[in-house]
Parts: sequence; structure tokens; C-alpha cells
Amino acid sequence: MNLFPIFVFLAITSVINGGITSKYVRQAQPSLEMPLETFLSPSGYNAPEQVHLTQGDHDGRAMIVSWVTPLNLAGSDIVTYWIAGNSTAANTTAGNSTDVKPAKKKAHASTSSYRFYDYTSGYLHHANIKGLEYNTTYIYEVGTDRSVRQFNFTTPPPVGPDVPYTFGIMGDLGQTYASNETLYHYMSNPKGQAVLFAGDLSYADDHPNHDQRKWDSFGKFVEPCAAFQPFIYAAGNHEIDYVPSIDEVHPFKPYTHRYPNAYKASGSISPLWYSVRRGPAHIIVLSSYSAYGKYTPQYLWLEQELKKVNREETPWLIVMVHSPWYNSNNYHYMEGESMRIMFESWFVNSKVDMVLSGHVHAYERSERVSNIKYNITNGLSTPVKDPNAPIYITIGDGGNIEGIANSFTDPQPSYSAYREASFGHAVLEIHNQTHATYTWHRNQDNEPVAADSFIVRNRHTLLDDERI
Repeated sequence: MNLFPIFVFLAITSVINGGITSKYVRQAQPSLEMPLETFLSPSGYNAPEQVHLTQGDHDGRAMIVSWVTPLNLAGSDIVTYWIAGNSTAANTTAGNSTDVKPAKKKAHASTSSYRFYDYTSGYLHHANIKGLEYNTTYIYEVGTDRSVRQFNFTTPPPVGPDVPYTFGIMGDLGQTYASNETLYHYMSNPKGQAVLFAGDLSYADDHPNHDQRKWDSFGKFVEPCAAFQPFIYAAGNHEIDYVPSIDEVHPFKPYTHRYPNAYKASGSISPLWYSVRRGPAHIIVLSSYSAYGKYTPQYLWLEQELKKVNREETPWLIVMVHSPWYNSNNYHYMEGESMRIMFESWFVNSKVDMVLSGHVHAYERSERVSNIKYNITNGLSTPVKDPNAPIYITIGDGGNIEGIANSFTDPQPSYSAYREASFGHAVLEIHNQTHATYTWHRNQDNEPVAADSFIVRNRHTLLDDERI
């Protein structure tokens, strides 16, 4: 019996040094950004907008609901929620049926706003709904009176080794017409349950004075997806927003105001590095743009976090970090090298399954390789095949305004398994504790067609070579 789905592999490719370089190349000019007026605010007085979700605890029984309102009025900081489904129950003792309305609960949000140069944000509300039941669909509402808006989400199954779960994977999205293709191609796949987002969201900083209206339009753009399933974010360089020339000297200010997470639940002191467990996966998020040298908070946190991973409960260990460690594109080449040198041996020793990065606006997948034997004097500085090592995915191909990175090094290095200069997204469908199906979909293909696909064999339970 065939246990895993079969995908059609359509790509014109060439093989160099054992890897595949797709001959499909998207045009390199910048992508056309959708204008601000594309994203209208919802109708109604003080209507909530930019609604989005992220996991609100470490194990998946809480959800942070975020939204924005123009005014901070009474009730605008409340989310009402209840379990979807049965609203009628049979009263067998009385011999008749009784209408039973689902029990509605309320959670109050923390509310703030921020200033950035000549911009003042709306009121940013973040409510953490706790004590949710696993594997359950909830309806939730935000807004007041005639401006109430209703959405829903489904909680993950309990943390466990043989729990199927499907993640979407994207990065460097922006808000162009190409970005729109990426997002809606992912949304057309009914299997997606949560998104792993490898950084670079709005690209507001590509506009004069880091035009903060672009953060608002990005929130409206992704709401049709992000209001219904949680996004787990890593921060990218386009989230830094450090602009001393206009007296904006607090890095990550817009991002941290708009996109909170439950970093304290994993023992972190910063929202820029943290972890969550979701179904069969333990996901570690790192910050390429925060200090990570020895003795720094991020270094010390990661050192302890890897020791806490229980592969018997969460066999799949996934890391997200924005700047890629293995990249054969001339764009941003070797920018992640110092972090790789610092942490790669930890990843190999911990048998990390996959490392997801963005930053480079193209797609690339590595072989399982490591480069951890170099000690300055021995000359051993070449990546080698290593079954203990992660697969490195560069997924900075969301479609942003800066366009495609179409300058791959030639010849293709041995550590590079597949690369293509076009936009798209990926899906990781975890079947059980041993196998998952990974697929990458370029924007020009219909959703069922994978330009790159393979079966991932878990490093903790099946330590052998994959046939990629």
C-alpha cells in the first residue's frame, strides 16, 4: 500500500555536481506592489481589522488573537469565543429536546499604540485565549455592536509523536501581486493548519521613512489566512526598522508592537527567539539580528532549549532563522556564516530535522550536510554529507517588492540539492514520527503540482540516508 501521496514533478532542470538547478527563471525586475487603496478597512464604526493569530503558549492550548481598531472604545478590547458545532442537545430524561446555546467566554486584550516618525498607529489589541481544548474548532468575534466580525480557528491535537499535522512554509512575503499569488496558492490547499513564516513581512522599510501604513496594509492583506490559522514568525532584517536619521532608534518597534508571541512560555527573555510545540513538532525560532555570541542571552537560551527537547513526544525538530546558513545564491552569500559556525555543531548533535530560512529571494534546498570539523589549522572547511545534519531550506521566495534573486553561483556546490529562481511556498505534511512529505510549489504551477518534493525521514527515529 502506498502510504504517502504522489506528486507530479514538473521542472526543466540541469544536474551539476549532483544537485539540480531548475532552468525555470522568473523575470528579475521588482515585483509590482499592490497600492494602499487595495486594502480597504471593513465597514462599520470602529470596525476591527488586521486580525491575526499566533500560538499563545508552549504546547498549543492557547491562542493570541490580535486586531486593530481606530479608536479605543469600551468593549473594543474584548474577544468572545466558543466551541463550534452542537447547539442542540437531547434531554432524554424529560423526553424532549432542549436548545443548548454554546457557552460563550470572553478574554480581555492588552491594548497599546505606537508612534513612528510622523505616524501614529491605531489601537493594537492582543488577547491570549487560554485553556482551550485540543483538536477543537472555535468561533471567535471581535468588535462591538454592528461592527462585530466573526472568524474561527482549530486548535492542534495534543503534543504526541504520531500526530499528523501540516505546516505551510513561506517567507519574505511583502504585499505585491506576486505575494498575493503566493498567499492564495497556499490558502487553496485545505491541508494547511499553521504557517511557519521565516521573516520579512511588510517591507514597509523599502518606502520613505519606513512608511508605517504598509504595516497596516500588510495586516489587511494576510488577514484572510492569518485570522483563521496561526502564523509562527521569525523576525527578518525588514523587521528591524532602525532609522537614526529620523530618530527611530528602537529596533523592531513596529514588529514587536504588532506581532506578539508567547516567548516567556519557553523561558526566553525576548520575543525574537522562542519555541513552541505543536502536535508532533518542536519549533525553535532564532534571531539572526540579535546577539548570539557566547554568553549572550540568545546563546544561553538555545543551549538550554536544545536540552529540553523531548523527541519521544515531539520527534520532529524544526528551526527557523531568517538568514540562511547554506545558500548558493550571490545575494546575501555567507551572511549567516558566523551564526552557522556558532551553532551548527549543536544542530548536528541534536539531530535537527530541518532549518527554514528566508532572506534570499529564491528557493533552495540543501542536502544533509555539515561543516563542523574546521579548527583554523586543520584545513577541513568543506561541507560533507552527514545523516545527522538538518536539511536547510531557503524559502525567501514569497514575492516581495525587491524582486527575485536570480544569481546562483556556478557551478552548483555539492551541498545544494535543488534551487530555482522563482516565487512560491512550501508545505510540510507530517504523517507520523518517522515520515513527512515536503513539497515546494512555484507560483506558476497549479496547487497539486510540486516543483520540488521528497519524503523526509525523521532524524531521531530513522537515522539513515534519504533518497532525495
